[in-house]
Amino acid sequence: MSLNMKGIKEKSLVIVKPDGIQRGLIGEVIGRFEKKGLKIVGLKMMSLDEAILREHYAHHVAKPFFKGLADFMQSSPVIVLCIEGLNVVNAVRLVCGVTKAYEADPGSIRGDLAMSTACNVVHASDSVENAEKEIKRFFKDDDLFDYDKAEYMHVYAEDERV
Repeated sequence: MSLNMKGIKEKSLVIVKPDGIQRGLIGEVIGRFEKKGLKIVGLKMMSLDEAILREHYAHHVAKPFFKGLADFMQSSPVIVLCIEGLNVVNAVRLVCGVTKAYEADPGSIRGDLAMSTACNVVHASDSVENAEKEIKRFFKDDDLFDYDKAEYMHVYAEDERV
């Protein structure tokens, strides 16, 4: 039984940052997305080298805080996730909460689990265009899986799926 989406089916990248790894929050973070009804289509643990950090944070490379950011992101392995769903970029950002964790709403990952701007547990793609670039940066095509998620009939309304 295929439950293809009629709406906008997107993918988003999430990174569980070193503070999330070191604090034992991997399961909590993944669970938040699963409870929302989103589909994980890619997941891996990896260490980030300087080249990938310079590419990923290209908009911050010239800023004075980049060295500290790079050192933090290299202080521990990270978990990268590719998450799929209806309007998933916005949904993931709502689950994560705003970047400044001390301003994030209770109930969001950052609102419940963080107090910092840098040590805010997760990175999430901020647009569909950036998600596409970020996913290609961290995943090969054969790292991602296309499968039916049976629970979609209980997550999306009939007019949102085929």
